[in-house]
Amino acid sequence: MLRTIVAALALLWSPLAGAQGVIPLALAQQQDVNGRPMAGALLYIYQVGTVAVPQNSFQDFGLTMVNPWPLVADGTGRIPMFYLANGAVHVRLTDSMGVVQFDYPTMEVLGAPPTTTGGGGTIDPTTIAAVGDIKFRITGLTESIAGWVRANGQTIGSALSGATGRANADTQPLYVYLWNNCPNPHCAVSTGRGASAAADFSANKTIVLPDLRGRVLTGLDDMGAAAAGRILNSNVTSGGGDTPTTSGATGGEANHALTTAELAAHSHPITDPGHDHQTFGVLAGVMAGSGSVAGLADMPGTNGLTSTNSTGIIATGNAGSGAAHNTMAPFYLGSFWMKL
Repeated sequence: MLRTIVAALALLWSPLAGAQGVIPLALAQQQDVNGRPMAGALLYIYQVGTVAVPQNSFQDFGLTMVNPWPLVADGTGRIPMFYLANGAVHVRLTDSMGVVQFDYPTMEVLGAPPTTTGGGGTIDPTTIAAVGDIKFRITGLTESIAGWVRANGQTIGSALSGATGRANADTQPLYVYLWNNCPNPHCAVSTGRGASAAADFSANKTIVLPDLRGRVLTGLDDMGAAAAGRILNSNVTSGGGDTPTTSGATGGEANHALTTAELAAHSHPITDPGHDHQTFGVLAGVMAGSGSVAGLADMPGTNGLTSTNSTGIIATGNAGSGAAHNTMAPFYLGSFWMKL
């Protein structure tokens, strides 16, 4: 039995095992302090010198088939077989609940140096989802995606953090990304930010995810160039000094009620020049000052005018409801996810 185990380890460590290399956790069974297999244990492999940047592992010698991250132990606690590029990696193992079992900042990858005959080739990192990437799925709450979390304004953190979105060790890469790239007013850390992202994560603080519920994604007005002027300061409603060039700023509205100042310049002209009434016959004679009614007959053609008067026209009152009107473009609903 012992010889069988030694032989298996020899194959595992042999340079012939693959074009790249392995570490002694591949196919190894993990046990808790009582010797019981840790079913569902999680193996996190990071780039050496970092605490949160994932290092890909692969299913094949040529390093072309990327494994899920992290690697999950089977029901017997055995880590699946994997291969790594030569060099060193940072390795962390947790149980299924995210409790850290060990953490090695530097572990050498053992194996043959890359050759032109091993097959495969290098992996283009631009073709693989990176921490913080966002993708859209048409599903709602019925879907759960390993390695991703919804951008819904909930929180993430360590297994002991009590985070509402996901509380697990695998959230650390995204936690660090948000801590470093999202201002605290938009991605707030519980009880305030400390010395570093790693320190806050280890202190079991939570961080708030971007809230994309009911929102569309819009580019910053500058995006590394001069501001385009397409977004006005008045369009930004998140406050706190946010401007069209502030990452994570929010604004706009789905429905808007026009104010008087927003109405187009216009007028409602009313012409009222005034008018008079012409008088004839007897009435004209009286108005002309005749001394007798008989005298009025001598002035049959005398006419007179009343004084000028206005019509008293009054404009009608306001019309319309003043209710908000729809400003939304046609849309299609689904969920936004962020890569852990």
